[in-house]
Amino acid sequence: MTPFRLLLAGAAIMLVAAGGGAWWFLAGADGDEVLPTPPDPPRLVDVPEYERCLEMLEDDPEGARAFADTWSMQGGGEGAAHCGALALLNLGEAERAAEQLERIASRSQAGIAARAAVFGQAGEAWIAAGKPQQALAALTLAIALMPSDPDLLTERAMASIALDRPADALTDVELVVAADGSRAEAWIIRASALRRLERLAPAAESVAQALRLEPENVEGLLERGIIRQAQGDAAGARTDWERVLELAPDSAAADLAAQNLALIEAGPARR
Repeated sequence: MTPFRLLLAGAAIMLVAAGGGAWWFLAGADGDEVLPTPPDPPRLVDVPEYERCLEMLEDDPEGARAFADTWSMQGGGEGAAHCGALALLNLGEAERAAEQLERIASRSQAGIAARAAVFGQAGEAWIAAGKPQQALAALTLAIALMPSDPDLLTERAMASIALDRPADALTDVELVVAADGSRAEAWIIRASALRRLERLAPAAESVAQALRLEPENVEGLLERGIIRQAQGDAAGARTDWERVLELAPDSAAADLAAQNLALIEAGPARR
């Protein structure tokens, strides 16, 4: 599972204006932005029908859902249920998908790793549905099964940020960067958590590490701009946000960068 697929609604937005908001929760809870299916979903069963259904998810989610429904009526069990839930997720029905994925993970007889991954998928779906509290609960169940899984820890850190719990987020993401310092997204989340805790110097160091790893990471540039603005470097912030617009003009990160630039233009009286 890739953490930066976790896009949620941002009631919480602007970072320049109030120092709050989780910039990765961007898509809106109306289902306009669909959460992609993980590239290698956990295998709950080992049958050809399951593989066929999973292979259909990305290119033909409606077909995958129909296949899963038919297979379920023929006794497909949790394999059919799992594929059907992932199809719902790809079709934008995130809340229904989340409920089904949690139910599957709770009842499954599959191994610990597979069950943890399905709880993690439920967490992703709850985030896509705009419900970080439910996401946090699902991800906590996943981590209870796989305590050191870096993707699950990273995702729970993002849910904690969305719930304005930066200290909890920092606890999780510190474990991730300690185990694997090559994860740019973890360094960015760490930077955001530190910034929210008003620890700007280490936040700046953390985002700098992320951008050493991935110099054109738009989430990293967005966060660095926020930190620079908080440090009084409006010119540096502007440079970062303009770069986000250049690199990914149609992205949610670009939307937030544009909002931040507009706040700078408006001046203190309009913020």
